[in-house]
Amino acid sequence: MTVYFIGAGPGDPELITVKGKRLIESCNVCLYAGSLVPKAVVACAPSGAHVADTARMHLEEIVATIAAAHGRGEDIARVHSGDPSIFGAIGEQMRRLDELRIPCEIVPGVPAFAAAAAAMGQELTVPEETQTVILTRTSMKSTAMPEHENLDSLGATGALLVIHLSVRNSREIQRRLVPQYGPDCPTVLAYRIGWPEQAIIRTVLGRLHDEIRKRKFTRTALIFVGRSLNRRDFKASALYDPAHPHVLRPFVGGGKGPIARPRKSGARKNR
Repeated sequence: MTVYFIGAGPGDPELITVKGKRLIESCNVCLYAGSLVPKAVVACAPSGAHVADTARMHLEEIVATIAAAHGRGEDIARVHSGDPSIFGAIGEQMRRLDELRIPCEIVPGVPAFAAAAAAMGQELTVPEETQTVILTRTSMKSTAMPEHENLDSLGATGALLVIHLSVRNSREIQRRLVPQYGPDCPTVLAYRIGWPEQAIIRTVLGRLHDEIRKRKFTRTALIFVGRSLNRRDFKASALYDPAHPHVLRPFVGGGKGPIARPRKSGARKNR
């Protein structure tokens, strides 16, 4: 048997991968993180399957349920929100399964930040403005952040920040990042992405805390901070530039730019 750690996407049942859905349909045991994964995602489990919400279960209870299914020779769909490699808490589960010699496999899913960018209707990496996206969080009641991964250091890069699990820490985020990005820096709140109540709120960094307090957001919201979020006058990338030949588009015609001629098959380069 195998335990499949399946990324269910951010909430929309249609954003799960074909492979993820197929595995849920085929596994007789389905454990899903009900606080972030809607029941509609696991509704395709086989009739008579054991389907359990793990929101109130601790690690050892989850592992015991998996071990029992393993003893019966049953495959298990362990369904997490978004992509399980990002703040998915699968590492400690896989470590325990390794100790018990229970095989497992990861099936990637649509991460919340990517679904949020789609809902925002924009590319996050803007040529000559932002080519780096940092996914991070802040420390509150959860495990501590590594000392060198603080907002001061990350903000100093000027990269686009996507801050997870931190909506209740908005005052501190604002205090730390305003000196780096400025109070007028474009900021987006992406709330409950993929759920019916999804909302995209565009604001500026100096108003972040006030917007969150006004809307009474307490969880399940991503915070995007970066100058590229409002840019529409950016330079086009070289990818489709007719004056920029590359290996898959070697010819540039019409007298525009250089002409790159392909090497004949089997020909040796002149020395």
